[in-house]
Amino acid sequence: QVQLVESGGGLVQAGGSLRLSCAASGRTYSIYVMAWFRQAPGKEREFVAYWTGGVTDYADSVKGRFTISRDNPANTVYLQMNSLKPEDAAVYYCAAKGGGLRTTASNDYPYWGQGTQVTVSS
Repeated sequence: QVQLVESGGGLVQAGGSLRLSCAASGRTYSIYVMAWFRQAPGKEREFVAYWTGGVTDYADSVKGRFTISRDNPANTVYLQMNSLKPEDAAVYYCAAKGGGLRTTASNDYPYWGQGTQVTVSS
């Protein structure tokens, strides 16, 4: 099993920045991909970014504004969010999966954190 704990959410004005953190514990050696998803009220959970072995991918809506990175020794993945927009407001979830497939589908990720709220005021 893998446990994930997010932190770093909060309230920020439009145009501001936040950095989210996700600390993994447990069988971290089994993790192949770590990712961020988000879910706004009344909307489906959507892919934001993933990191695997230095390879990253981003949703089109956040490209150029968000950066995902990983501190391997600390088993922690970060999401640096710049130039935040009101439409970025959501609960952000960290997710992890093993295996050798990179994917943006939430159903492919068996491990999830509890989520952290990001609120962006206009």
